[in-house]
Amino acid sequence: MFSLTEVCLPLDGALAPRCSELEEIIASRRLQPVFQPIADLETGRVIGFEGLIRGPSNTPLHSPVNLFERAAQCGLTVQLDQACRQITAERFAELGLPGWLFMNINPMCLMEPRHRGGETLAFLDRIGLASERIIIELTETHPNASYPALREATAHYRRSGFRIALDDLGEGFSNLRLWSELRPDFVKLDKHFVQNLHHDPLKEQFVRSMVDIARQSGAFLVAEGIETAAELRMLRRLGVRYGQGYLLARPSATPPMELTNAPEGTEWPGGRGRLGLQVQTRARDLLLDVECVAPTTSNETAYRLFAADPDRFAIPVVEGDGTPVGLLRRHHILESFAKPFNRELYGKKPCRHMMDKQPLIVNADLSLHELSHLVVAAERRYLIDGFIITEHGRYLGMGTGFELMRKITEQQISAARYANPLTGLPGNVPINETIDRLLEASVPFVIAYADLDHFKPFNDLYGYSAGDDLIRLLGQLLVEQADGERDFVGHVGGDDFILLMQSPDWQLRLERVLQAFDSRVRVFFEPGHLSLGGYEVVGRTGEVTFFPLTTVSIGVVRARAGQFLSHHEVASASAEAKKMAKKQPGSSLFVERRGLCPPDRGA
Repeated sequence: MFSLTEVCLPLDGALAPRCSELEEIIASRRLQPVFQPIADLETGRVIGFEGLIRGPSNTPLHSPVNLFERAAQCGLTVQLDQACRQITAERFAELGLPGWLFMNINPMCLMEPRHRGGETLAFLDRIGLASERIIIELTETHPNASYPALREATAHYRRSGFRIALDDLGEGFSNLRLWSELRPDFVKLDKHFVQNLHHDPLKEQFVRSMVDIARQSGAFLVAEGIETAAELRMLRRLGVRYGQGYLLARPSATPPMELTNAPEGTEWPGGRGRLGLQVQTRARDLLLDVECVAPTTSNETAYRLFAADPDRFAIPVVEGDGTPVGLLRRHHILESFAKPFNRELYGKKPCRHMMDKQPLIVNADLSLHELSHLVVAAERRYLIDGFIITEHGRYLGMGTGFELMRKITEQQISAARYANPLTGLPGNVPINETIDRLLEASVPFVIAYADLDHFKPFNDLYGYSAGDDLIRLLGQLLVEQADGERDFVGHVGGDDFILLMQSPDWQLRLERVLQAFDSRVRVFFEPGHLSLGGYEVVGRTGEVTFFPLTTVSIGVVRARAGQFLSHHEVASASAEAKKMAKKQPGSSLFVERRGLCPPDRGA
């Protein structure tokens, strides 16, 4: 299929066996494709997958960087590239993955005449994959001045049904020129501009400009390397349509076909995450793709891996069936080899003799809460050097104490900034974002503003703890009655809640909230107060006043397309409806049925 430019180097005696190993890997197709979902950042819908490749497990060639470097040294780049493309496409078709397949390719290889015939289309036809589902993702590793030839090559593939994507925008030598020359269908924004985007005004301005250019050129922008909910929210606010990254899903041999849960602190319209129910974070959310070695690998090989990569903190030791049996720790290996004669004595011996035979191994589904207790209770080395993560007893990757603490800190910050700490429901920021998104989509929806009646007297008489319990009860009832697929429940603060509803039976659901509240609130009152229907409390004027038992008022406004321009206008209209509901005795539902006129916004 597609190929990279081949680099031919003379083979020396030491390189020949390594090249023979690679030839055997290619011939026996010992290559493992993995796929990372690419999602619509507004809806969470998976639109396609980027196909990536891994070499044989438990070997240095598991890393794609090492794999292609070896191929370049051996003059086998073309053969390796062809095998990778075929195996990736075959596996994609075999898994029945939906959407597009993004396949990486160097721009130079598109201009090789021998790859411009019908072989690619014939191959895709054999495996039942249409060319319209293939996105040729151009990666640029060196300057390229032959723009006319590249335009002709991409035009040829487009005529055959393929689409073109430009990778790593902002990193290559001339990919802004490539964008102008090739007019790609997709442009991938380099992860450098995504990381900490919400803290960097310059990055924000760059992304904003790229969104404008993409809109003018008819291209779709895809953000790479999304790792935090804050980055995701900023990308959506700036208008970036698609994205991929560890926050959404990691590369996997069997990737999810849909993203069922929105990342914490965000919501997918139509998804259950819209209720604001917290999704428990698991150990798998800390996964780092750390290359492993076999127990028979020499200590010298492990030492070279550590020496070549200053950021490599540990190397898992894994049996051929995927069972982890130990961990090589960076400081231990480097310190041992620094001692006189140790390298000569131990270099050729299997690494099983120097590995930690009792590493911390945790299941991928272990909750973050349980994991944190486990790490703290264990020896300090596990916090420093990391722990192995498995699924069904097989090695998946590693986690570190740093990543664990970072994730816990993110959760705490997210809870403090975007969720109400009393109920765990979304607070003002996600409420306003969701309203604005619904308005932009021009879809009709219902805004219900729920508020407790005579709450302050209850709080003064029974205490703030009972008041908090009453607020939690109302929040729980709203979530229970809301449609998890169509409705959003938010907690404005205090005893005020907002529901954004698209369920057709919204009125019946709200009436059930009132009925359930009146039934379950009775346990909060003393028998004497229940029999009297209220109690006497010193009111705001300083006089003793009789107050009825606490009830619920819900004011409803129906938003139609074009009726409101922002969440500010929605908040104002729903507050008026709530005031009307509170004028009625007892638990009440008021629906604004008059045709509301938009506020005067000036000339």
